[in-house]
Amino acid sequence: MPLDHLPPDARPREKLLARGPAALADAELLALLLRTGIKGTSVLQLAQQLLDQLGGWRGLLQASLADLARIKGLGPAKRAEIAAVLEISRRSLLQQLAERPVFNSPEAVKTYLRLQLGNLSHEVFAVLFLDSQHRLIALEQMFQGSLTQTSVYPREVLKRALALNAGAVILAHNHPSGVAEPSRADELLTHGLRDALAFIDVRVLDHMVVGASEVVSLAERGLL
Repeated sequence: MPLDHLPPDARPREKLLARGPAALADAELLALLLRTGIKGTSVLQLAQQLLDQLGGWRGLLQASLADLARIKGLGPAKRAEIAAVLEISRRSLLQQLAERPVFNSPEAVKTYLRLQLGNLSHEVFAVLFLDSQHRLIALEQMFQGSLTQTSVYPREVLKRALALNAGAVILAHNHPSGVAEPSRADELLTHGLRDALAFIDVRVLDHMVVGASEVVSLAERGLL
């Protein structure tokens, strides 16, 4: 059932225009993107099923095109529109980081890293290169490995920091298990990179471990 077949007071678009987006339930917001359901399933039911299957907004924001393709009722057009909205949200966060010192918005950093790394099935080591004002220059995925181990070469991190004229970095890697608890190996890696980067006057501000639902800061844990 398309949205325009619903009673006027039940149409998400009219409700949004009359009362604002905050007045809409989660499924109603998503239904505005989907616009139509499938045979035997209304658009609102399809939206709720999608949120349920992916674990709510967090799961949807982390979903890949392959994840969306497995959802019954999401054809290419719907998948493309949802993917576009997700990418807009990621780029919006990136713009926020680029326009202000990152530690004015630490939660934005965590959210952005969770979006970038939280749903990967393999381990990735990434570096946020920052300028002298701690604004983002670039986020680069520098190394990747198996589900349990990543080889990180400090020389390559130093080379990129020099090439980008970085004044500081934030290190980040994901735990594909979904558990963001730092390991002793994570601490040792952080200390090694901190000492190596100190030789070129680049500060390591933090090392963040990204899980499925949270991001743990080694600096906040006093492990830096």
